[in-house]
Parts: sequence; C-alpha cells; structure tokens
Amino acid sequence: MYFEELTALQGKEFRRLTGVKRPTFERMLEILKAGELLQKARGGRPNHLSLENRLLMALCYWREYRTYFHIGVDFNVSESACYRNVVWVEKCLVESKVFALPGRGKLQNAENAEILIDVSESPIERPQKSRSVIIRERKSATR
Repeated sequence: MYFEELTALQGKEFRRLTGVKRPTFERMLEILKAGELLQKARGGRPNHLSLENRLLMALCYWREYRTYFHIGVDFNVSESACYRNVVWVEKCLVESKVFALPGRGKLQNAENAEILIDVSESPIERPQKSRSVIIRERKSATR
C-alpha cells in the first residue's frame, strides 16, 4: 500500500486507516522534511521510498503492530530497511518535541491530568528447572 493510493481517502476514512487526521499527517511530513534536510546535508544515498511512504510505514507499524517483514513486503523493501525507516521517523518526531508526551513531573502536577496506560503482553515467569529435578525425571522415566 502506497501513499498515492490514499490520496482519494478523505476525513474519517483517512483517519481510520492511518490513525491520524490529515492535518496531523501533513505536520508530521513537515517535521520529517526538515529532518531529511539535516540528514542529507552530510551526504548519503537517497532513500527508495518517499517521505509520505516512510511516514505511512511507521504509522502502519504503530497502528497495527505488524512485523517489519510484513510491512516491508507491502512497501517492497527489506525487513531491515523497514526497521531503519520506522526508527528514523520515530527519532525525528520525538526530537521535534511537537509530538512528544509531557514529562512525568508535569503529569503529576497537573490538576486535570489524564493518564493512558499501555497494556501490553509480557512473558510468563516460570521457575527454571534445576539439575536435581531433571535427574529425578530421568530416573522416574526409566523405571
């Protein structure tokens, strides 16, 4: 899926697909353009994807939690290129401070603070098998 295919989407449809409104998307693009100018001032190879497609790739990753491999296949780039682009977009947006969250101190001091909690999966902690348990299992299996 490329950004050129999304130009026909308006309003709610665009937001449903990307997770952000079009003006927010445009503001993110402005920040990324400035970031790319700084990056390319030092030289380097041009990126195969346009800024719009790199931003769309990052939004797909954040919104759908798909693997870099699957997103890379959609955008016709390798898994590592997808990872580099998503990390670069994150870095540019966070460094701009426009899309950064307020610090912990500001949230604690705010009167009408709303706190969002990200509930994510975590691995189950299981006790490790000790050597004596393994030996005991082997002995009971041979009997």
